Amino acid sequence: MSFNFLITRPEHDDTTFYLSNWCKESIDLALMKGANVSDLHREKANKKEFEGRVIKTNPEFIVLNGHGDEDSVTGHKNDELLSTESDDKILNLNIVYAISCRSAKNLGTKCVEKGTNCYTGYTDDFIFVYEKEKISRPLSDETAKLFLEPSKLFIETIIKNNSVKDALHRSKKKMQDNFLKAISGNEQETTLARYLWWNSRNFVSLGNQEAKIIN
Repeated sequence: MSFNFLITRPEHDDTTFYLSNWCKESIDLALMKGANVSDLHREKANKKEFEGRVIKTNPEFIVLNGHGDEDSVTGHKNDELLSTESDDKILNLNIVYAISCRSAKNLGTKCVEKGTNCYTGYTDDFIFVYEKEKISRPLSDETAKLFLEPSKLFIETIIKNNSVKDALHRSKKKMQDNFLKAISGNEQETTLARYLWWNSRNFVSLGNQEAKIIN
């Protein structure tokens, strides 16, 4: 199946470096599935490049990695990519997943109002914990895996042409499994469980829950 997949991967701090690296296998899967991938990596994750690719390729699936707030998601060095003030044609999208703090609160709602089929993200801060000694090897970080594996599962479920509803269910199930694993551990792991519960509570999907990349 052929579809257009756009992903932003800024890498200007520890958080964005982890998010970027944890998406590499998802990109490989998309390529294997025949996707035309627009990988806006590092400096390419800027507003001009993002808007240009959206208009040119009309991607069926967009994944936004980066910092954000209620009204926006940013790219490399916090360059604003998508916001409630963006042109209407930029807000009229198919499936969007923002791995970013708070953007589902206002931006997600605005996108759906302007024609986006489905926007999935977080209504409050997205929290993940990582091991300082693993900063150069994010994929070997078992602590970060508790938080980023559910997110990766959401992306890959969509890439396999399942519905957003199915992807959200699988991702939340993985969050719950990791929560139970953490809560049964020591005091430090119990703290991790609290953050996993927080992410699950604030992980929402707006719009058409039956949306797929190819309908």
